[in-house]
Amino acid sequence: MGLTTADINAGYEKGMKIAIEALDTFVVENVENVRDARQLTKALRSVIGSKQAGHEDLLARLVAEAVLAVLPKVAANFNVDNVRVVKIMGGSLAQSTVVRGMVFGKEPDGAVKKIASERTKVGVYSCPIDISQTETKGTVLLQNAKQMLGFTTGEEVQMENIIKELHDSGLRVIIAGSTVGELALHYINRAGILLLKVPSKFELRRICRVVGATPLARLGAPMPDEMGQVDVVETLEMGGDRVTVFRQESDATTRTATIVLRGATQNHLDDLERAVDDGVNVVKAITKDSRLVPGAGAVEVAIAEAVSRAADKTPGLAEYAVRKFGEAFEVVPRLLAESAGLDATEVLARLYNAHAQTVRSGPAAGGKKSKDDSEHDENNDDEDSLPKRKSKQIKGHNAGVDVLNESGTGVLDVMTEGILDLLVTKHWAIKLATEAARTVLSVDQIIVARQAGGPKPPGPNPNWDED
Repeated sequence: MGLTTADINAGYEKGMKIAIEALDTFVVENVENVRDARQLTKALRSVIGSKQAGHEDLLARLVAEAVLAVLPKVAANFNVDNVRVVKIMGGSLAQSTVVRGMVFGKEPDGAVKKIASERTKVGVYSCPIDISQTETKGTVLLQNAKQMLGFTTGEEVQMENIIKELHDSGLRVIIAGSTVGELALHYINRAGILLLKVPSKFELRRICRVVGATPLARLGAPMPDEMGQVDVVETLEMGGDRVTVFRQESDATTRTATIVLRGATQNHLDDLERAVDDGVNVVKAITKDSRLVPGAGAVEVAIAEAVSRAADKTPGLAEYAVRKFGEAFEVVPRLLAESAGLDATEVLARLYNAHAQTVRSGPAAGGKKSKDDSEHDENNDDEDSLPKRKSKQIKGHNAGVDVLNESGTGVLDVMTEGILDLLVTKHWAIKLATEAARTVLSVDQIIVARQAGGPKPPGPNPNWDED
């Protein structure tokens, strides 16, 4: 259109401010109590439904249950890492559960499979539980059979003393972050200690947080403050797989909750995990800003309208950039309509039409009844079963894309369907995307570096046609 990048830049900045100001006016709900499972589930449904349509109610309930089990007294301190996911193949999604504690997708390595006593002491070791090997190779000369039989006795006695020392200190559960020797495993089984190998250092860090232990880099009896405590360690069978569960029953609020997901294929389980991860991060965002706006592309159309109206009043060349900035928001409802197999242009036209007018049902909100309204109510007392009818006004900016097209028009009332999005997510999406676009527009010169080193490539031969 012949506009300079400076004019476009200024228009985009003005458009961003208008869009963010308009976004704040479209707040329709607020999660007033983050500890209320019903309110939390309502905010999670749309986010989870975008990845797992049809399963949003079940997954939202599972995520809400897991989050509320680990939510600290100060909700803003909620850590998303405290909600874990374990995927077990087999069964259906309806068999998924929430476990108050940590679940490992394997059974204990030793003979002991269950410890269930209050405040069982737990030791976490990041070093190998084995006899230390010499750094250099050595040669041992055995003269007779007696020497051969007594060769390993010293190692056995040493290992037995180490495990006895651990048992005497009160340890009944050992978490090993490295290798465990066969000899050590033998004496651990004899001592009646439960052993679980956790090769991942991240999982080791999480289990330390659950039981309140310190990972030790030395093999020996831990100090009292280095030991953790757990109420129940048990092995359960889920869909043919045996899993180990660490559960704290004495704490009102557990440190970690695990969502055990069930599904037919690994790909399906991975999709479910991504949906759950989105849901948990939404809760984290809600603890910072709990305002909700209409979803399904409704708020984007409303912002596009607001920016377009502002463009009409903008003087100078910046008007064109502001108008195009507003049109860019149409991409969300357009993509939703196209993905659902609807005619995007037709749906967008109906959305703009719905946003342009306010549909009234009953007398105007907050106004007094007219004489005609009173007579109408008296005539319809028999038809209306409700004792008292409340005036209801559906706002125009609640019209969104009906991807299932149950309405037959491709447009629905998002408040009726409960499709709500987080305001803070859209706020930062607008802000960061605009900053990225403006940064690109600010680049007025691109310098391409020459290839370094080496001889120059041969040029064309001007005498190519001569002998």
